[in-house]
Amino acid sequence: MSLTDVASPKISFEFFPPKTPVGQEKLRVTYATLAEQNPAFFSVTFGAGGSTQAGTRDTVLEIHGAGHQAAPHLSCVGSSAEQLRSILSEYKAHGVRRVVALRGDLPSGYGGSDKSAGQFRYANELVEFIRNEMGDWFHIEVAAYPEMHPQAKSPADDVANFVRKARAGADSAITQVFYNTDAYFWFVDEVRQAGIDTPIIPGILPITNYAQLARFTDACGAEIPRWLQLKLASYHDDTASLCAFGTEVVSEICERLISGGAPGLHFYTMNQAAPTLAILDNLELTATDAYAYA
Repeated sequence: MSLTDVASPKISFEFFPPKTPVGQEKLRVTYATLAEQNPAFFSVTFGAGGSTQAGTRDTVLEIHGAGHQAAPHLSCVGSSAEQLRSILSEYKAHGVRRVVALRGDLPSGYGGSDKSAGQFRYANELVEFIRNEMGDWFHIEVAAYPEMHPQAKSPADDVANFVRKARAGADSAITQVFYNTDAYFWFVDEVRQAGIDTPIIPGILPITNYAQLARFTDACGAEIPRWLQLKLASYHDDTASLCAFGTEVVSEICERLISGGAPGLHFYTMNQAAPTLAILDNLELTATDAYAYA
């Protein structure tokens, strides 16, 4: 399959902060390998309740120091205005120009108190705070949920939440994982009808392990279509066949998204390069195609 007849998509990759020296070394190899694809940026996740704040910062600054665009996740949950002002100032001092602003996951055992929740309740408040504090220094990414956020009251309420983030100052958005392209295109259409033209980048998770995929999608409220569940489960311990099938399925999803007008692809790499590279190879995307978007 080839996407040479459509506008070149813009590629970005996501990592989680490694917890061990071995994990750190593996991630260095991974981001050096993926950097050859000339991505717009690498994003680095932030744990529930800010549990990986130091790891996120260290990973972002290392990637940035190696000459690559890096975007830390920032979370409302468990963060005060003073803490956020400090970390934003540190990133700015190092020349980091992009952040991903999220409400964030609640930590295990969260009791619902204002103190444990943090000073900001919603991501749009965090976006507004960043804009007020830092002006246009940061390109602000936010989250989008084609299959609806698990805690949203309705699809319309979910779209309204996104509109608030966009109007608060978000520059672009990355979606939660999905395997139903119609959900993505429906969400984009609803947002456009609300008068918002913010670029919405599909979030892509390569399929390499059925149990891992089920846990990941269950945690974020994404749906694995029944036909795909049954097919993946049928491979049992045949990891090679599952990965080959998963690569084809996700490649076809990416092709439909880009052909349908999606401005880019954001890969949830799980700190691995090979599964994502296999998809990019299927799509015949080269380093010259995957140039950075604003």
